[in-house]
Amino acid sequence: MNNDTIMLLRECNSGCKNATNSMEQVIGLLHDDSLKDVIRDFNQRHIQLGDECHNLLNTYGCDEKDPPAVSKIMSFISTEFKMMTEHTPQKAAEIMMDGCNMGIKSISSSINKYSGANPESKALAESIVKLEQDFINALRVFL
Repeated sequence: MNNDTIMLLRECNSGCKNATNSMEQVIGLLHDDSLKDVIRDFNQRHIQLGDECHNLLNTYGCDEKDPPAVSKIMSFISTEFKMMTEHTPQKAAEIMMDGCNMGIKSISSSINKYSGANPESKALAESIVKLEQDFINALRVFL
């Protein structure tokens, strides 16, 4: 399997892990059940796409990529601080939307950077970008 395919799948897998970590953290800080339901739904969809990335990597005999530890810690602290200063569904939706925008930029950049990736991997990456866009649309009602 070519290197672009592996690198794209690793970036997608790492991005899905970042997303699910953030969503699970925010859900634990929320009291709004309707927002929790939306986040849970999109968390499950991210888990499924992350599992697809993981399975493809396994098929190609490659390991997955975990998000850098420093990145995970900084994200956790930033989210905790933002939610502590304004503990509202609106703030939670804003945090999630910011994460979606970062995900869209990151995965889109990876699609361009690893242009030699196979069509299946590119399609999976595009699915993640679409999922992020759909999540933003679902969060808009909470602003």
